[in-house]
Amino acid sequence: MLLAHPAVLRNLVEEYDALAVLHAEYGSPQVRQRMNDLEYSLCVATGTSDIDSALVAARHRLPGARPEDDSLLDRSARQMSAA
Repeated sequence: MLLAHPAVLRNLVEEYDALAVLHAEYGSPQVRQRMNDLEYSLCVATGTSDIDSALVAARHRLPGARPEDDSLLDRSARQMSAA
């Protein structure tokens, strides 16, 4: 399966989250269509079949979310040593 680049996933998730916060599902037909397009794109990009699974999978693939990515640990260690 082809995987979407993390930057693409981040953009899709951020736009979806912004529209969800604004309750876009109750907006104009164009806004609702954009929300549907984002849901479809996230599902395709993550190989899932529903938006909830797609969001979990997309967020898991973003930098800082993977167990082998120690960027969060490194930041925590720097903060602890600075205190």
